[in-house]
Amino acid sequence: MSGALAHLRVLDLSRVLAGPWAGQILADLGAEVIKVERPGVGDDTRAWGPPFLQNAQGENTSEAAYYLSANRNKQSVTIDFTQAEGRRLVRELAAKSDILIENFKVGGLAAYGLDYESLKALNPRLIYCSITGFGQNGPYAKRAGYDFMIQGLGGMMSLTGRPDGEDGGGPLKVGVALTDILTGLYSSVAILAALAHRDQGGSGQHIDMALLDVQVACLANQAMNYLTTGVAPKRLGNAHPNIVPYQDFPTADGDFILTVGNDGQFRKFCEVAGHAEWADDPRFASNAQRVAHRAELIPLIRQATVFKSTAQWLAALELVGVPCGPINDLAAVFADPQVLARGLRIDLPNSLGGTTPQVASPLRLSATPVHYRNAPPLLGEHTEQVLQQWLDLSLEQIDQLRQAGVL
Repeated sequence: MSGALAHLRVLDLSRVLAGPWAGQILADLGAEVIKVERPGVGDDTRAWGPPFLQNAQGENTSEAAYYLSANRNKQSVTIDFTQAEGRRLVRELAAKSDILIENFKVGGLAAYGLDYESLKALNPRLIYCSITGFGQNGPYAKRAGYDFMIQGLGGMMSLTGRPDGEDGGGPLKVGVALTDILTGLYSSVAILAALAHRDQGGSGQHIDMALLDVQVACLANQAMNYLTTGVAPKRLGNAHPNIVPYQDFPTADGDFILTVGNDGQFRKFCEVAGHAEWADDPRFASNAQRVAHRAELIPLIRQATVFKSTAQWLAALELVGVPCGPINDLAAVFADPQVLARGLRIDLPNSLGGTTPQVASPLRLSATPVHYRNAPPLLGEHTEQVLQQWLDLSLEQIDQLRQAGVL
């Protein structure tokens, strides 16, 4: 084991995305993460396919791509904690853990004696992170919460998509389960903060994470646009509410993104576009004026950009330091020279005799870099190993538990 968190043990009782994402971050940083799953079934996302990982013969395996996105560097243990012996095993594992992550409904683990108060009595140093849709209190606390629903309820979809009245207008969700991912990120930050507190002489603690809280917090400037004016922002398609021009524009062979961040960049763009006079036009000379006169400026720019190809615009604007970029599909993303140079695709040997592709961690630490120890585990792949090493169970005891349906 190596990495900044190699001294830590994590018991991951979570499923789907937000909790597993937090667990994978900790695992990438070196923590020993034990993923506890239901025997014979496992994490729901193991079945969320197609697509599934293919073996060397090009045949589908049982490993869904969705599951593979959030579970590397972990060990999988199958335990049925609806049975008394299963509960006992999980409690013993929790007693030897630094961190526990769970995303059951509020109160769901109390019936099994696996809630924070019960486990705190066994292990006062335990950092227990609960991830739910709406948090541990409030009128929605007992509701199930899923990313798509939270994007709608939490305001993200009111900001995403083309304006009403335009072709294709209406609310849209983000193309990935962004609220889940952001909740996983916030959860890992909270866990590290709790560890710092504990390491300075404090105790363990309960962390209450809610998808809705995270979604509202991540409305960022749009939330402040509303809170400072009382006017709810509307959908603007790919345009920016506070900066102009900052959106997609058509080219001779497709589209590109122009992201002008200041007046100097706007002047340089105007010169490249052959319309230096725009930079001195009182309607467009400052960003505030460009926002006010968006409806006049944007059509002028669109009329100019269609006369060059995307590649020509990117090359010309890069020369003068105006930020811009293409609109890539994922094939183009993973073929991009910068993505290749940063090593953002990796391939890890798996227990099926092949390799599992992965997206590399974006965390780059000079002294304690991320180490990729193993591909996302098969269901129950490490049950014997963990129960022997953590709980000193013999193979005979493990076999008895398996015959009883506990494992």
